[in-house]
Amino acid sequence: MMELYYIPAACSLAAHIASLEAGLPINCRMVEMNPAGNTVDGGDYTKINPLGLVPTIVDGDTMISEAAVVLQYIADKADGKLGDVSSSGRWKMLETLNFLATEVHKSMGPLFRPDLPAEARPLFEKLIASRLTAAENRIGSSGYLVGNSFTVADAYFFTLLGWCNFLKMDMSPWPKLGEYLQRIGSRPAVQQALKEEGLA
Repeated sequence: MMELYYIPAACSLAAHIASLEAGLPINCRMVEMNPAGNTVDGGDYTKINPLGLVPTIVDGDTMISEAAVVLQYIADKADGKLGDVSSSGRWKMLETLNFLATEVHKSMGPLFRPDLPAEARPLFEKLIASRLTAAENRIGSSGYLVGNSFTVADAYFFTLLGWCNFLKMDMSPWPKLGEYLQRIGSRPAVQQALKEEGLA
């Protein structure tokens, strides 16, 4: 059985949601954040992931980290339940996951740092705003980021949009994203993941 290492509400929530959506047998193990180093079950988490970051999937002898890669791994294991597995569909998924990881996720990270200078916050908020506009434009008539059904990209974007609420960002410029967040958030697998992580 695969193991997913997560921190509640971190980007690993996307992998938790995706694994539940796919119905994959997975053992979720919570990583505890500590100033001296993250731990799991009281042990040094860097023995599992040398960077001490989440998400991490351990599947037999294979260890995979980085949110976009973990999500694609889950999608590959899901036998088409989480997106188009054709060549063109896979490339579109990789493009979207990388956009979310490098443009949206990476832009939001500094806002969680308590040592971020106050004058820097508006600069990051402006950058995030442009990325949210681009993401909103990617949502097709189907209501999803990639193709006509829920995919791992939607699990990731839902998680990132949740961070916007946590950061108290004004989301009124993107009404479509508000609707998207509510719709994705009402899915049974999403509700289950939130409950299992103590977020609902």
